[in-house]
Amino acid sequence: MASGSSSKEKIPHPLFRLGFRPLFLFGALSAVMLVGWWTYYWTALTMGEALQWAPIGGAVWWHGHEMVFGFTTAIIGGFLLTAVRNWTGIATITGKPLMLLAMLWVTARLALAFGPLLSLDPAFVLLIDELYFLGLILAVGHPIIKAKMWRNLMFVPILLAFAVLNGLSYGSALGVSGLEGFSISAIHGGVFLIVLIIAIIGGRVLPFFTANGLGIPKVDGIPALDLVSILSLVILVGCALYGLNDMPSGLLAGLAFVAGISNLIRLVRLKFWLCHKVSLLWSLHLFYSFIPFGLIALGFYALGVIDSFSPVLHLMTVGAIGGMILSMITRVSLGHTGRPLKASKPLAIAFVLLFLSVMARSVLPLAMPGAIASAILWAGVLWVIAFGVFVVIHGPYLWSARPDGKPI
Repeated sequence: MASGSSSKEKIPHPLFRLGFRPLFLFGALSAVMLVGWWTYYWTALTMGEALQWAPIGGAVWWHGHEMVFGFTTAIIGGFLLTAVRNWTGIATITGKPLMLLAMLWVTARLALAFGPLLSLDPAFVLLIDELYFLGLILAVGHPIIKAKMWRNLMFVPILLAFAVLNGLSYGSALGVSGLEGFSISAIHGGVFLIVLIIAIIGGRVLPFFTANGLGIPKVDGIPALDLVSILSLVILVGCALYGLNDMPSGLLAGLAFVAGISNLIRLVRLKFWLCHKVSLLWSLHLFYSFIPFGLIALGFYALGVIDSFSPVLHLMTVGAIGGMILSMITRVSLGHTGRPLKASKPLAIAFVLLFLSVMARSVLPLAMPGAIASAILWAGVLWVIAFGVFVVIHGPYLWSARPDGKPI
């Protein structure tokens, strides 16, 4: 009896049994709170209301940084910790180490938002933020190296690149001479790095998910096409860090069109038109399409056809990144908590609402440039509702034990 009791005590709380549980939950909550507050803040300013809140780095920098290096990297961390365990068959961190990693992420978010009120040194906040990346690199890299799965080791330098870009993005907040100009460029670099990750992982899982979900033969990738689509995105990460507006327009447009068209061909080959009855499939295909559409729009921006970069950026951030995240965390939180891989009707509606958020944030300002304030308001409200639905319905799945009794 004593031995059995001791064994039970070693099983952590369900929330900390696998990486996706706390990081998906905290990430989804941050999606609601970060965008909810930004929408209120921006709307209040446009109405002439003076708000005293000032985060580290200023409100505009904070919004960009937190959506790229806060919200998104929590989801990436949860996905990789879970996927690496499946790829290698080796357990990733759980229990107290996982709790510590999640708390580092949470602490960095709170410190950035309220640092000035607490008189926190931005350098100290950066240290906390970077410790999350360091912990994630170690947690992801160790099982991959132990299993000698060298193909997946590429995620270690990708995470290291995130850590470097995150540090560079603090340039203006730290007031480091020579780094101020990198603050926004590093955030843009982070966006393209996330798009790169989605293209890499999407190229692996979308054919598999589509074949299994529809009961059709799996479409094999074309190595040359995959290489072009990925390599062009790698180069665009560097272009973003250099400064998109500082790049020769013809070169940037050419790279963007090559990346966009190659990724569009990859998507079309998967026969997305067959997925309309399965929300976990059509949502993935729909939101992945904002990668090629966003990249093609970037090409037109480089050529001067599109005047503003903001709608182009949000095609990729709200559409490709936000949409793929919502669809993937829905799928993973169902499958890895022992539930059928079928999204509920509220989640299917949430996918539609997020699509409308993309339209409001990117397409509306292009059609009606004077409606930017309304565009941000409606896009923010729709985003908050979409991720709020996930938190309400899937939150209990993440913090409670599996219904089938399995520990993980």
